Amino acid sequence: MNHLNLPPFSMKIMERDGKRRVLDILRHRYVSLTPEEWVRQHFVHYLIHELGYPASMLANEVELSVGQKRLRCDSVLYGLRAEPRMILEYKAPSVSITQRVFDQISVYNMLLHVDYLVVSNGLHHYCCKMDYESHQYSFLESVPTYDKL
Repeated sequence: MNHLNLPPFSMKIMERDGKRRVLDILRHRYVSLTPEEWVRQHFVHYLIHELGYPASMLANEVELSVGQKRLRCDSVLYGLRAEPRMILEYKAPSVSITQRVFDQISVYNMLLHVDYLVVSNGLHHYCCKMDYESHQYSFLESVPTYDKL
């Protein structure tokens, strides 16, 4: 897998049916080790071990419903009252972060109305703070530590 612009960690990997799987510490099970999953696992570990985010307040593969359509957020951070605070969208390192990626995460935010949006392909990370009163958002220089949210 590609080297990422994220701290390394000791990843638990196994092989089953000829496919590599990685332990997802949030879902508590092994999942297919795709390039996007490689980024997700590194980013989740970065949030928990470097930025102080509580693992108990993070969830991976959060399903949303819009009528008959099902959407899936890559990760969501929840607040103390179980309200969504941050949506995180991951792409494989080979995928460029374009307007289309921001459009995708914006659709999720129409449903969740969070304070922060984060997009990463493991090489480049973008974090936006939402300001709903002024109908604006601002890009932050980095993802804030948990205590600064």
